[in-house]
Amino acid sequence: MKKILLVLFTVLLLVSCKSKSVTETKLDRTSQVAIKGDWTISSVTFPGSDYMKVTSFDLADSKCFVGSVWHFISNNNKGNMALNSSSCTAYSSDITWYVNNEGNFVLKYLNGTKSKKMLDGYILRVANQTETSFQLVDKVNIGGKMVDVTYQFQKN
Repeated sequence: MKKILLVLFTVLLLVSCKSKSVTETKLDRTSQVAIKGDWTISSVTFPGSDYMKVTSFDLADSKCFVGSVWHFISNNNKGNMALNSSSCTAYSSDITWYVNNEGNFVLKYLNGTKSKKMLDGYILRVANQTETSFQLVDKVNIGGKMVDVTYQFQKN
């Protein structure tokens, strides 16, 4: 009987201590509805941005994202984005996205693949959200130091 209780207690302890995955949390519908629509990234900033290069979303230099156009649909968590800077290679993709209750913005580029089959994605923090602007903040390693890269979105 003691062994059964010990095993039961151990299982309960393990289950209660299990950390939640970002993808397992509930959605923040209010933030999602506020992001719905067409947006442009007006700036990308991080410490040392005048001297250092950061590749954003494993796609292009962060400066290439300035002027990029993003379309977010909140009722089905889909959308698309397009890099259109004349000094960078053009790129566009369908996306899937959502905001969870912890303020995390989860993004996947689809590139013709269904979102369930896409294993890679990005998790950013939503900050300073208003009716006409919001920020997505990514943590990246620059020179062995974690810094915030801030993408400033403006409503079109």
